[in-house]
Amino acid sequence: MSLPPGFLDELRNRTSLAHVVGRKVIWDTRKSNQGKGDMWSPCPFHQEKTASFHVDDRKGFYYCFGCHAKGDAISFVRETENVSFMEAIDILAREAGMQVPKADPQEQQRAEKRASLADVMEMAVRFYRTQLQGGAAQTAREYLTGRGLKAKALERFEIGFAPDGRRALFEHLAAKGVEEKAIIDAGLAALPDDGGPAYDRFRNRIVFPIRDARGRCIAFGGRAMAANARAKYLNSPETVLFDKGRSLYNHGPAREAAGKGAALIVAEGYMDVIALVEAGFDGAVAPLGTAITENQLQLLWRIAPEPVIALDGDKAGLRAAMRVMDLALPMLEAGRSLRFCLMPEGKDPDDLLRAEGAGAMRRLLERAEPMVRLLWRRETEDKVFDSPERRAALDKTLREATGRIRDPDLRRHYDEELKRLKWDLFAPASRRTPVNRRRGGFGRLAKIQPSPALRNSRLAVSAESIEDEMREAVILATILRTPAVLDHYEGVVETLALANETHARLRDAILSCANDAGAEFMERVESIVGGETLESFFAQPHLAVTPAVRHAGNPEMARMCLAEELAKLETRRGLAQEVREASEDVHAGHDEHLVWRLSQATEARNRADRQQMDDNTEYDTSPNGAKLNRDERSAFDELIRDINFSRTRGR
Repeated sequence: MSLPPGFLDELRNRTSLAHVVGRKVIWDTRKSNQGKGDMWSPCPFHQEKTASFHVDDRKGFYYCFGCHAKGDAISFVRETENVSFMEAIDILAREAGMQVPKADPQEQQRAEKRASLADVMEMAVRFYRTQLQGGAAQTAREYLTGRGLKAKALERFEIGFAPDGRRALFEHLAAKGVEEKAIIDAGLAALPDDGGPAYDRFRNRIVFPIRDARGRCIAFGGRAMAANARAKYLNSPETVLFDKGRSLYNHGPAREAAGKGAALIVAEGYMDVIALVEAGFDGAVAPLGTAITENQLQLLWRIAPEPVIALDGDKAGLRAAMRVMDLALPMLEAGRSLRFCLMPEGKDPDDLLRAEGAGAMRRLLERAEPMVRLLWRRETEDKVFDSPERRAALDKTLREATGRIRDPDLRRHYDEELKRLKWDLFAPASRRTPVNRRRGGFGRLAKIQPSPALRNSRLAVSAESIEDEMREAVILATILRTPAVLDHYEGVVETLALANETHARLRDAILSCANDAGAEFMERVESIVGGETLESFFAQPHLAVTPAVRHAGNPEMARMCLAEELAKLETRRGLAQEVREASEDVHAGHDEHLVWRLSQATEARNRADRQQMDDNTEYDTSPNGAKLNRDERSAFDELIRDINFSRTRGR
């Protein structure tokens, strides 16, 4: 079967060779540079241990320096899938969302027509550029100068001017032998509804040529000079050359710059792109007068794995960013995402560059936020979550959003990051963790530090005793051995004050892995805290005799153990708090509530003692259980002496 020439070009343009090859190989991450499309792996065509198989994703070719296999995506599918040429075409076309055209004897004629129209477009480029130098373009030149565009920029982007005459371009092309139909088919002229002669589509406008990735002029964009023009910006209509939903302004040069390490920046319009490039940001592109489409996202990811969306700093720009995010969510996968750089209020990239320079733009780009932060911002900004119902509604909204992510691993990472952000929002102020927004880091749950007064008191030192640490260890070890109980106790564990850094690290690791409490739970925790830390932790003698730790995977036993240990910790720490606050009242001279406080503290002590006598010691991990130890009793007796001394002096 004969395929149209343009079909194979389009297929190769839409197909990522690295993605196709990646299904068959494991990339060598030390040699590969995904951002540049420079990928290496052991060769799939012969047995080897070294990475001698090279894929140039931008050029669409592979080569093995060992066996000398080479080709493109089509040949790779043919060789690895053992299929014919047309079968390989069919496989790749389905993946690219294209339909293989049926045999068409006229396709060659259409290909020739496209080539002919491309020639007509180049003639129009030259005409418009010449017109920009004429007297009729004085206002246009002043406008461009006022926007900071110098002669070098005008030449680089081939900016021109369409004169105000109704048939200026049409007559120029006709004089060179171009047929009327070709001028109309190229989108340069249109026929009026009343049946009159064709007229130029662009009149009294600054003109920006739009080129495809191969450098062919496929359309124009025009900026009106007249204040009362029907449209400020006007693009060519869709033609056999131009599909605006599959095209990007400055596509070819940006792809080349990104291949050399430049950031791929997506701005809103022509002037933003030109200003960015002139300021040194060569990887700038723009959609063409419309919201970013799914096909344009695919084009962007062919250029770079993480484009930066830099939209205007107004409500419309923010809405546009949200639309891009919603469009991208189902398309995300590992190594393919977006970052968002929102301009200051009321400014676009061109405004910022002219007002503050390239340094200000660079700083904004460095602080571009990952997409998960934009999602969080949309669902929480200017909202109040002062009730369980509102918080539950937030949970539901976030679950629905991340549920659209098809990649399960990526979806899990989104859920983990959103859980951390919820923790920062809802946790008590003393427990909140600063988030490193510039680097996009997750941060780490902060360990609570006691106040100096509490830390220096004898009772506080007792509260951070070995006994408390032992109970904390039992709680953490029980969850590590039976992670299924974490669903019920996750909130309690999040707010649990821990006595040492190791316990805090283990708690943080447990929470970060809470969404995947399955067979690989311990392995994931170990990857965070390290094998030596876990081994040392479980080597504690009292854990070896704890039933819930010995009988790993028993949810009922684990729940009983956790309930008891958490209750005992709460009892002891609650008592410590009562005594501490009563002591503060004594020294402050506020003793009107001391009797009540002492009665509460005494009752708490008695409850703890009674609980110890009634306890089933199968789950007890310390000799004293919940009873006050010697230091606590001493502190309590000292408090009584302070009260008596205070009253004696009062008399």
